[in-house]
This record gives sequence, structure tokens and C-alpha cells, in this order.
Amino acid sequence: MAIQKEPGQKGVSWSNIAVGAIMNMVTTLGQPLEVLKTQMAANRNQTMVEATKSVWARGGVAGFYQGLIPWAWIEASTKGGVLLFTASEIEESCTGMGVHPFFAGLAGGCGGGIAQAYATMGFTTCMKTVEITRHKEAAAGVQRSTFQVFMDIYRKEGIRGVNKGVNAVAVRQCTNWGSRMGFARLAENSIRKARGKDENEKLGTLDKIFASTIGGALATWNQPIEVVRVEMQSMAKATENVNRPQKLTVFNTLAFIYKENGIKGLYRGVTPRIGLGIWQTVCMVSFADYVKAWVKGRQ
Repeated sequence: MAIQKEPGQKGVSWSNIAVGAIMNMVTTLGQPLEVLKTQMAANRNQTMVEATKSVWARGGVAGFYQGLIPWAWIEASTKGGVLLFTASEIEESCTGMGVHPFFAGLAGGCGGGIAQAYATMGFTTCMKTVEITRHKEAAAGVQRSTFQVFMDIYRKEGIRGVNKGVNAVAVRQCTNWGSRMGFARLAENSIRKARGKDENEKLGTLDKIFASTIGGALATWNQPIEVVRVEMQSMAKATENVNRPQKLTVFNTLAFIYKENGIKGLYRGVTPRIGLGIWQTVCMVSFADYVKAWVKGRQ
């Protein structure tokens, strides 16, 4: 996923912002897996079948696209641009210094993930979670608009409430994209060796997709961070459990979930997330490489 430059070109390739925004919009086709993953992470006693039925009951097929328009689209385009631009810069710098592709991809993914979390995801992730939570409240008979929920949060907790869980998001995105890109590059390198190819030789499309599949699947080791993030941003649980900490931090939320649901609770929703992770990695690593090469050829 190294940055694409013309021969003799210095500086950065700003086109990677547009490429990242477009490619990450494509990843929103996996929104049903996102909703299902969030449902299971927020309701840790539900099986996948029960979670699917709960989402379906909130609106049928439309229930699986809650939070997509406009918030998931806004989040996807902004965070995608930041991710690809930052990750490409870091990865290019690392490979230029002779760093192994795995560590270059790891560094690029970590840096891109942190940048997108703090630059764009506090507000947009909050709004997407608010939209999903609002539909849950509506199913229980409580009618509030998205912005009513948002303003209630802002009045009570200010900007910190809007960005609640952003540190967990940053840790998640850092480990997400660091793992996805690192493992994908490692898999690509291993495939080249297995096929007797030079490190500069291009892989076929299926080989790149297979490498990204490995990267996306292995990157779900950090599911506990995602469960913590969902718990911290849940708007419907503040008074449901007397054991739930009033002031949530990453660590006391982790301890609360473990005490309530054990190690299995920390991995609720991992199955749909594996599918989502594979799809996102294929789009943002394999397909993005091809789109960047196409953009380079057009310049």
C-alpha cells in the first residue's frame, strides 16, 4: 500500500485522500455486518441468530442499514481519506529505509488508524451509534430524533460526551489497521516466496485478495476493544445495570464486561466482524493498491 508517486516527484500524493474516501465508501456495503456486530457487542447474551432476529424486528431489511445514511457514509469518506493518506506516507517512508513489508504495513496501519480516530471518528461514530440506539429506543416506545439524542448528550456531558469512547476507538483503529495491513503485507510477501517471485514482482488479483483475507481475519484478535467501545458509547444502558460504572474508562469498562459476561463477553460479535474485517481489508489494501496504480497512470 505504498504511496504512488511519479518518477522524480517529491512531496506527498494528495490523490490518496480521494482514493481512500472512495474506497472506504465501498466498504459500507458491509453495513449489515456492522449492525449485527454492534448488536451482539451491546447485547452480549444474544446468539447470532437472536441478534439477527432483533435487528430484523426493528425494520426488516432496513434494520440492517441503520446508521448508514448519512453518518456511516460521512464517517467512511472522511476516515478513509485520512487513513489511506497517512498510512501510505508512513509505509512509503518505512520501505524507503529498508524496513520489512510487515513492519512497514504495521506502522502505516497503526499511524493511519490513530489519525482517523482522532481526526474524524469521535463525532461520526457517536452519531452512528446514536442512530442505532435511537431505533432501539423507538422499538421500546421511546420516540426521539437523532439530534434530540445528540443534544441530550451534549447538554449533559459537553464535547467530552460526544467524543466518549474516542480513546477506545483510537486503540481499536490502531490495532485494526496495523494488524490488517501488517498481516496482509506479510501474507503477500509469503505468497511471493512460495511462488518464487521477486519482492518487486506484482501478485495476481486472487493472490492479493487472499492475502487481504488473511490480514482481515487475523486482525479480529482485538475484538475486546470493539466490545469496550460499543459499551462506552451505548446510550441505552446508563441506568440498566447498577454495577455499570458511572464514569466509564477503557479499563473499568473492560473489567465490567469481564465480570458480567466473562471472556466470551469480550468476544461477542467476533464472527460478523471477521467477515467485515475481510471485506474492509480487501477494499482498503488490495483494491486500493489497484486504484492508486490506475490514478498514477492517469496523471
